[in-house]
Formats: sequence, C-alpha cells, structure tokens
Amino acid sequence: MALDDAYDDYEQSERVQRWLRENGVSILVGIVIGLVGIFGLQQWRQHQANSEAAASVLYQQVQVTLASDKPAAATAFIEELKKDYAKSPYTLFALSDQARRQVQDQQLAKASASLEWAAGHANAPQLKALMQLRLARVQMANNDAKTALTTLGGIAVGQYAGLVQELRGDALVQLGRAPEARKAYEAAMAALGEDAPQHAVLQMKIDDLAVAGKQGA
Repeated sequence: MALDDAYDDYEQSERVQRWLRENGVSILVGIVIGLVGIFGLQQWRQHQANSEAAASVLYQQVQVTLASDKPAAATAFIEELKKDYAKSPYTLFALSDQARRQVQDQQLAKASASLEWAAGHANAPQLKALMQLRLARVQMANNDAKTALTTLGGIAVGQYAGLVQELRGDALVQLGRAPEARKAYEAAMAALGEDAPQHAVLQMKIDDLAVAGKQGA
C-alpha cells in the first residue's frame, strides 16, 4: 500500500470519527424520535382499533335493547357511547336508530335532537350528510318544512344529491312553492338517473304538481 493511500485512509477515518463526535447526539436523537414515532403510531392504531371494538359492542347492545322494547336501557348505552366514543360511526348509527324509534313513538322533538347531535359530531362528509338528510325528514314529519330546507341547504354538494333534491321538492310543496318544487324534482330525477327505483315516484310527484296547477288555474 502506498504511503499516500494509507494517509488518505487515515484522514478519512479521522473525518468520520470527528463527524460522529460532532453529530452523534443529533443522530441518536433522530433515531430515538423515529422509533418513538413508529411505535407510537402502532400504539395509536391499536388504541383506535380497541376503541372501535368497544363502541361496536355498545352499539350491538343498543340494537338489542331497542328491539326488546327497552328504550331506557338503550338510552343508557347511547349516553355511554356519546361520552366515550363521540366520534365513532357506531355512536352515530346508535343515535340514528334511536331517532327512528322516537319517530315511531311520535317523539319528533327528541328524534330531531338525536339526529342533530349525530350530524354535529360526524367527521366523514357522507355520514354527516346522511344524518342531516334523516334530520330533514324528521323535520318534515313535524310539518316544519322551512327548517328542513335549511338543514338540506347545509348538506355538502354531491352528497346524496338525488335524495336531497327530492326532499327539497317535498318541502317546497309543503310551503306552496310548486314551481320551485318541480325544478327540485327534475333535478332529483337527473341526479338519480332513469334506472333509479325513485324515478316513477318522482314522475308521479311532477304529474301531481301539473294537475294541481291546472285545477288552481
């Protein structure tokens, strides 16, 4: 080996050692942070999975108690879901099921409150829109078409467009605004397509508006 080569190896070794001395702490900290991040993410994912599993069990209990005609017990489970798993989809579904039962029992104000809570705590746009759509239906059942229109107006564009437009039409009919209702029904038909099961019903609603218009002329 030539002397110059040996010197170059020695110099490179010294440079590496000096660099490690100067940057070793930073490297170690970076490695530790990286490991903490990896294991922290795994723990967080495991925690999320455990939380969803627990929420799922509570939701099943809600379904059983509602089916067994035990609304008070169902409410207790739902309150636990709201307290501990407010952002879980299972909590939203539990409140939606409770609202359905409340509508059957003619407790429309309570049903509205259940769905308002669900809509306010939904993270996913699709779930939020679904809760708002169901809330608007309850408001319509309570003969509050004006509030239903406001609720429908808050649904993100593109979410359940056909169903939203159909319910808008129903609300506008209830308010005596037939021309606007017709446009809403036509928009619903366009959004749903001709193969949609609601197509015939929508056409019937449009025809009824035409008949009512002739009779009122």
